[in-house]
Formats: sequence, structure tokens, C-alpha cells
Amino acid sequence: MDTSNLPEQYPGRVILHNEIHARPPVAVRAPLAISHLVQVCDAAQREASRAHLAELLRRHQLPQLDENCTHTRMDLDAYSIRWELHTEFVTWTFMRPLPDDASVVGPGGIGACDAIREVPQQWLKQLPGLCLVSLNLWVLAAGSSLGESLVRTALDPELLIGSSVAGGFGEIHTDFAIGADGFSRMVLRVGAMSEDGQSTQAMAVPAHRDGRHPFEVSRMTPRRLGRLVQRLLEIETYRMMALLGVPAAREASAALAYAERELAELAGAVRSADRRDEPELLDRLTRLAGQVESQHAATHSRFSASAAYFELVDKRIADISEARLGGMQTIRDFMDRRLTPARSTCEWAARRQNALSQRVSRISNLLRTRVEIEQQQSSQDLLVTMNERQGLQLQLQSTVEGLSVAAITYYIVGLISYMAKGASKLGWPWSPESTAAVAIPAVGFLVWWSLRRMHHRLFQRPAHTG
Repeated sequence: MDTSNLPEQYPGRVILHNEIHARPPVAVRAPLAISHLVQVCDAAQREASRAHLAELLRRHQLPQLDENCTHTRMDLDAYSIRWELHTEFVTWTFMRPLPDDASVVGPGGIGACDAIREVPQQWLKQLPGLCLVSLNLWVLAAGSSLGESLVRTALDPELLIGSSVAGGFGEIHTDFAIGADGFSRMVLRVGAMSEDGQSTQAMAVPAHRDGRHPFEVSRMTPRRLGRLVQRLLEIETYRMMALLGVPAAREASAALAYAERELAELAGAVRSADRRDEPELLDRLTRLAGQVESQHAATHSRFSASAAYFELVDKRIADISEARLGGMQTIRDFMDRRLTPARSTCEWAARRQNALSQRVSRISNLLRTRVEIEQQQSSQDLLVTMNERQGLQLQLQSTVEGLSVAAITYYIVGLISYMAKGASKLGWPWSPESTAAVAIPAVGFLVWWSLRRMHHRLFQRPAHTG
């Protein structure tokens, strides 16, 4: 189709459009063994995971990944691999079909039935990152004796959890425990399927009111089974990722307890402190605020991520459509009982941090307001003192002005006396002494009047008109 007549496209339109198709489920068929690994990685390790996968693909002479690829699925010799790059972790899922005649766990034990045994062990050992999840999931037909054997031998009967899933078209059993080989285990049993995906074997699940069995009226197609398997793997992945916030919450609790005690002491000290204690209190409060904000910045992203992962766990459990199987505990029951305390711990730590930050801010504002008020009062006292000093200066200036009038008058009258001596030879009728005596009052008045006039011009404020 010619798209030359279309308007200019948004640069990321194709990427955004294809986001809804990211990480699609893989169509699977029973019997199948799945080994699922989750590696917690930083940015460098995520890129190293891409290179590590490229090395495996080169061994099998398969095409390399695009540099922007975040997920892929490849069929290798005896197994297939699914690789997904996430924000905080990388998942590696290995799958291999089991023989149809597999009946019970053989001499090789459970390890003979898993998928990880087909992966090159040295390459597997060098996976970048730290392993957070290692899960073996077996997808088997409902009547498979291997399924019965795995439930009995691979799962702890004291911790056994089981439920009907996918609207009654499958049964899931697990114990959420890590075995001696480092793997946790799940056994998913579904009705046997024909090539078109039609379920042909019913399981021990409740019938409808009209007497029809669910397997007789619905299908469990390979793609639907693939979605169910993906949801089960995601439940375990997101459950463990959500729990990463618990250690951070426990570490934060100790620091928060200390900070709360310190803040309580500061609040009491602020109430009874005098002006001399305020600089020290303000310094302590500032350092405490820095510690609280530093810890909040270090853990906020972890708590936010855990909250998001907890929500994803709830969503994935809802997606598998559980129903109670016999008297066993369901996955939903188990998560509600065991994950709720962990979720509450993370949420409570986040709330304590926010509340403590707000309390520190309030007390800081209170102390700063008190200091500012006292500074204003000190400024007012300083202004009063300056006014008093200015009054004293004016009085002193008036005293000095009197002395200045006398001194200036003395020098001017002396000049007039010298002038009279010279003028007497020219016929001036008065003696120099008489002339000086007569000039003293007039000169003194003129000097005083001139100084007062100059003083008013320099210091007197002009009158304001309304």
C-alpha cells in the first residue's frame, strides 16, 4: 500500500503501537518441562545478558538479535529458549517437550524431567546478574502418571497448595518451597488436547448445574495454555520482585525509629530552648532532615516498585481464574496470608517516611519562624538603640556647635581688631578695642544664625504634604 500521501508520522508511532504486542504468550502443548530463571541485573548486566544470549545463538548458528530487541524466542536443538529484558531483571525460560510415554520419576530423579538439564551448564553458570527466581514447571496431561508422581515426590505434602485454574480446565499444584537443587516447583495438569486444541479428557472438577462437564463444552487451546503458563511464571517472578522491598523496609525501620526519637527530643528542646540554644537546635534539625530525605530518596523507588509488583501479582492471580480444589489452599489464599504482611511492611515504611519528612519540615518551619521573630525583635531593639545614640549625638553636636560659635566669633573679632588698628591711621574714629567690643555681639549672632541655617538644611527632613 502506498503511504506517501499520508501526513508525516510521529517518530515513535510504530514502537508505541507494537507495545501491546510485546512479550506475547507462546503456544505450548503438554507434556512439557519448563525451567524459568530470573536474574536481577543492573544496566551493564542487562546489556551483558544480550551478549550472553548472542553467544548461545552463535553456537547454534542462529541469527543475532537486533540491538533494540527486548524479548525473543528461539528453538534450539533439544529445547527452546525465551529471553525477556525488563527494567530491573532479565528472564530466561527454557522449555523442552517430554516424551509421551513418560510415566513416573525415574532413577535420575526429578532432574531427569526438567528442562534445565539440556542447557549448556558452563554457559548457564555464567548468566549475568544474580538469580532471584529458579522455577521448574511441568505441564502434563490430566491422567498422566508422571503428574501424579511429581505431585507426590517433588512437592512437600505439608506445604502443598492446589487449585483448579482456567475456569476448571486445569489443576495447579505447588508448595512455594525451594528444593535441594535450588529450584521451586509447580505441576500443571490439563486435559489432553487434540491437534485443534479440543480437550478430550476431563479432570476432577465440579460440573455445571445442568450436569455438563466443563471439558465437554469448552476448549483448552495451545495458545490459551501458553497464556496460563505465562501467568503462572509471572506470579512467581513478580512475587519475588515485590518482596525485594521487605529488606529495605526493615532496614529503614531501624533508621526511622532513631529519627523519630531524635525528632521528639528536638521538639521538646525547641519548646524550652532560649535564644542561645537555637543555633545548635537548628543545626541538629537540619542534619536530621538531611538524613531523612537521604533515606527517603534511597528507598522510595524500591517501595514504589514493590507496590507495583504486588498489584501485578494480584492481577495475574485473578487472570488464572482459580477455584478451590478439594480442601487444599489456593494460590490466592496463600498469597493473601503470606504476602499481606510483607506488603503492609513496605507500605507502612513508606508512610512512616512521608510522615516523618512532613514532621521534620513542620518543626523546621516552626524553629525558623521563631528565629526570624527573635531576629526581628533584635533588629527593633537595635533601631531603638541607634535612635538613642543619634539623640545623644545631636545633643553633643549642639554642645559642640556652642563652642564652635565662640571659637569662630573669637577669630573673626580678632580679624576685625587688626582691621581697626590699620584703619585708625586712616582716620577711623574708634580704637581697636572699642571696635572689637562693639563687633562681638553682632559677629556672634551672625555665626550662630549661619550654623543653625546650615544645620537645618542638612538634617531637617522636609515636611510631607497630605
